Amino acid sequence: MPNENALGKDRLIWIYTQMTRIREFEERVKRTFLEHPGAMRGHTHLADGAEASVVGALATRKATDFAMPTYRCHAQPLVLGTPPRKMMAELYGRKDGLCKGFGGSMHLADPERYFPGTSAMVGQSIAHAAGAALTAQVKNTGQIVYCFFGDGASKQGAFFETLNIAAVWKLPVVFILENNEYQAYTHISLEDANAQAGDPLSQKAAAFSIPGATVDGTDPLLVYDAVSKAAERARAGLGPSLIESKFYRLSAHGNAITVPPVPTQFPEHEAIGVYGNKAEYRAAKDRDPISRFRARLLTQNVLTEKKLQELEAGARLEMDDAVQFALSSPHPEPEEATNYVYA
Repeated sequence: MPNENALGKDRLIWIYTQMTRIREFEERVKRTFLEHPGAMRGHTHLADGAEASVVGALATRKATDFAMPTYRCHAQPLVLGTPPRKMMAELYGRKDGLCKGFGGSMHLADPERYFPGTSAMVGQSIAHAAGAALTAQVKNTGQIVYCFFGDGASKQGAFFETLNIAAVWKLPVVFILENNEYQAYTHISLEDANAQAGDPLSQKAAAFSIPGATVDGTDPLLVYDAVSKAAERARAGLGPSLIESKFYRLSAHGNAITVPPVPTQFPEHEAIGVYGNKAEYRAAKDRDPISRFRARLLTQNVLTEKKLQELEAGARLEMDDAVQFALSSPHPEPEEATNYVYA
């Protein structure tokens, strides 16, 4: 069990601050679909429930290390320092966005902050991360790559091929498998009977003779401890590791997707606006990483209730400002549509 005192008060406050900022950003995105219908086109995939996993992992990062998630990608750039204004404007498809409004939620990029970009393809980050890690290895930059992907991506051929070559070449990459219990609308208990190969998923690391570990992804300090070991191994030139971080996704798979009817063969899975059953969702909310870590900071006298409320109010104001900035930013002109298209 990691010791809070080992990280120091300032670092613990930083972790909670980043977790809160992620949650507030995602809440604004969800609210947009109710308050501003049609303002965001296409899918947005949220990370509420994953805050401890993302922040705990990236708390081990050095300034020039890469972070490469898949299309569920709002949390990582926020932690890396990307301005929420530019992120939100991109989600709204506005000219002041990260990609001038042409990328949207699933295609964020901020290369200046070592966030090369994402893609809508399941598992794309895995192969891309190996490429970035190979470049760092060849150039001897000392950088490592933090690669985030879902449990569904661990069934893709790119997963097996990439982990194999990363292990053979001892590439400096940490593979972080985010097991959020659902693949779109299929619960992992149903996957086990059909397509999911084993529990824990971290045991897949054994096939490539690399370390594998499974960690409670609702606890940022447990994630920090596991990823720290993997990062040290990568920096030492010993190659990759596979960390399975387990948590519950508190929102639907994507905001632009309507929750389908519940299959009659699984009547215990009652639709409640997200998916799953009511008891399952309540249990997950009881283990919400934000409230759990908040209570921990209070108990350990890291922050007072007043300071916590001030921090949370600051995150709300920051994300309210991001929405107002996005709404005031102009749309690209129609004639700009082919500016970034190459034959």
